[in-house]
Amino acid sequence: MRAGVDVGPTNTDAAHLADDGSVLATVKVASVPGDPAAGVRAALARLPRRELTHVAVGLRATAASVVRRQGLRKVGVLRIGGAPARAVRPLSGWPPDLREAVSAGYAIVDGGGGLDPEDWAPLDRDAVARFASGVAGRAQAVAVAGLFSPLDGDQEREAAEIVRAELGDLPIALSADLGSIGLLERENATVLDAALSGVAGALADGLAATLAELCPGAAVLVTRGDGTLMSLEHLARHPGLSLGSGPASVLRGAGVLAGLGDAVVADVGARRITVGALAGGFPEEAVGGAEIGGVPVGFRVPSLIRVPVPFDPADLAEAVDRLQPGPGRLPLVVVGGGAESVPQGLHPPHGKAAGAIGAAVSPVGGQYERIVRAPDRSALAQAMEAVAEEARAAAVRAGADPRHVRILEAADTRLAYLPGPFVKLRARAAGPPSRL
Repeated sequence: MRAGVDVGPTNTDAAHLADDGSVLATVKVASVPGDPAAGVRAALARLPRRELTHVAVGLRATAASVVRRQGLRKVGVLRIGGAPARAVRPLSGWPPDLREAVSAGYAIVDGGGGLDPEDWAPLDRDAVARFASGVAGRAQAVAVAGLFSPLDGDQEREAAEIVRAELGDLPIALSADLGSIGLLERENATVLDAALSGVAGALADGLAATLAELCPGAAVLVTRGDGTLMSLEHLARHPGLSLGSGPASVLRGAGVLAGLGDAVVADVGARRITVGALAGGFPEEAVGGAEIGGVPVGFRVPSLIRVPVPFDPADLAEAVDRLQPGPGRLPLVVVGGGAESVPQGLHPPHGKAAGAIGAAVSPVGGQYERIVRAPDRSALAQAMEAVAEEARAAAVRAGADPRHVRILEAADTRLAYLPGPFVKLRARAAGPPSRL
């Protein structure tokens, strides 16, 4: 038995599901502004009391903090890479008000510096220590991003040890832990991870206390932007992974309710219609990366088009057409509290609680990316297996049962713009929540 909760800006939905995925009960209550845990408590209290194996919660609190510039910690940003990393400064291109809310200063230090081991320069440890001293008293968290971390993240970890020795036990986010490739998007994601650490910690504590009382013994998880789940501990470590999680849960739930793995989904709310697409049961990701609060980031979030309410049917039709993958039309699934205002498409039962149902049925996920030199197919296969194993390990760290984790996707892309046989490898893994 499991429960899902979707905390929206206006309403909070909750659902009970049996182990076979059938929906047993749903409720809708008013959300509590500024207190997601209170909304979760109110919604679950309206459902019949049952013994649950796990509760999964869809959240928008982290995204709201970024958009509203509220509750964000001041972050010192350390970039490792020397001269090649100085062309664009950290936080360049950020909206001025968000940069002001987050920035505690930055430094670019020598280190890394090549595609081959013999080209690497040692980390400038003295410069790292000077950076830490320079942001002392201002920085509430630190973000570390290395230009060549997708090849080797050791220098980021070395820098973190120096920073911690200077500043004590404050949150330090490392870009190597996020696994994406592009420097600026990966660095921006790492900065947001650090900035959101206070919000996420308070949110995790509030949910843990609420659900320990209401659902003792149940594993507690939260949704993430790629349509999978993670534990509260993982949320506290990597809060940025929850960005885009609300829409991802709705897309997943709509597909499950309609019995479709591939579809276009329209979520009709009080203020807008959010349109996204499913492929293989998971949200289609934003092409070219995501943008959160005006900042391009290396997080995996759904590709979405938003149509204001009240809406022009032509605008909705255009949004649906833009998300069609090709000449073959995907079915349209319409869910949400205002679904009856859209007569087209499929309207599955329990569609008003699609987000809660999507949270409840989602697996725990993990992903990993890396650039490797692969001169032949045997070397490529060996490297891919290592990347797949890292993705499995990431899913287990996020709360998946290690006995049942499987690879969802494994892909290799030749990097023609780099000299030599360099390949970008990516793997995604998922499994049911651990019951230990």
